[in-house]
Amino acid sequence: MERRTVAARIHDLDAELTSAGRRAAHGLLGNYPLLGLAPVAEFAAGAGVSAATIVRFVAQLGFRSYPDFQRALREELEERSKSPLQRAATQAAGPSETSFLSGFLAQSARRLDETAALISPGEFETVCRRLAETKRTCYLAGGRFTDFLAGYLEAHLRLIRPGIRRLDGRPATSADQLIDVKAGDLAVLFDVRRYDPAMLEVARTLSRRKAHIVLITDEWLSPIARHARYCLPCRTETGRTWDANAVLLALAEAIIARVTELNWSTASERIGALEGD
Repeated sequence: MERRTVAARIHDLDAELTSAGRRAAHGLLGNYPLLGLAPVAEFAAGAGVSAATIVRFVAQLGFRSYPDFQRALREELEERSKSPLQRAATQAAGPSETSFLSGFLAQSARRLDETAALISPGEFETVCRRLAETKRTCYLAGGRFTDFLAGYLEAHLRLIRPGIRRLDGRPATSADQLIDVKAGDLAVLFDVRRYDPAMLEVARTLSRRKAHIVLITDEWLSPIARHARYCLPCRTETGRTWDANAVLLALAEAIIARVTELNWSTASERIGALEGD
C-alpha cells in the first residue's frame, strides 16, 4: 500500500476542504507535525476552529480516529528524522552480490513510477508554466545533498529564459542574496530528509517577501511545505543506508524539457545566440 504523509494527504484534499477545514489544515501545516500531536482541544484552539471541525478534518484525511491520525504523525516524524546509520540497521535484504546493480536499477525504475503517481500532473504543468514566464525573477537553492540539483536546474534555465538567480552558499540567507526578492517572484527549493534548517530559514524569508515557492522534496515532505505554493514530492527511500536523489534529477530534467517546449521562442533565440558566439 502506498504510504502517504499527513501533509501529502492535506495537499491532495486542499480543493475539497471547507473553509473551516482549510483553517485546520493551515494550522497544522504551520506547526507541523507538533500541533497534530496535541489533544483535540489544543489542536482546535491552535487552528482557531472547533473540536468538531478537527474530528471531521481527520476523518476527511482518511483516518478512522484521532489516535490513528496521531499514530501516523508519530511514525512519520520517526521516519523523517532517521539518520543513515538507523536506516542501515533496518534495511531489507537486497539482491545477491552478482545481481546488485540490476536489482538496484530496477528499484530506481520503480521509484520513478511511484513518483509519477505522487505528483499531480496539473501541479507539474502549472509549475512549468510559471517557470516559462519571463516577467518575474526565479530563485533556486538546495540543501547539503540537493544543492547540486539546484545548480543543474539553474544551468539549463539560464539558457531558456532570463531572470534566473541562484542562492549560493550555506546558509543562503544573507541579505544581499534576498534583498531583491519581490512579491510574485518564483523560488524553486530542493530539500530532503534530514531537512536543512538553513533552507527552512530561506523559505521563511521568501514567504515573508510573498515569493511563490516551488518545493521539490521527498515523500515525507520537508517542513518547507508549510510555506510552499507548489509541492512536487518524489519517492526517495531505498531501504538502504542512503536515500536516492536520482528521481529528483529526473524530475528536474522533466521540468527543463517542458519549460523549453513552453518557452521555445525565447529559448531558441538564447541558445542560438550562445552557439553563434
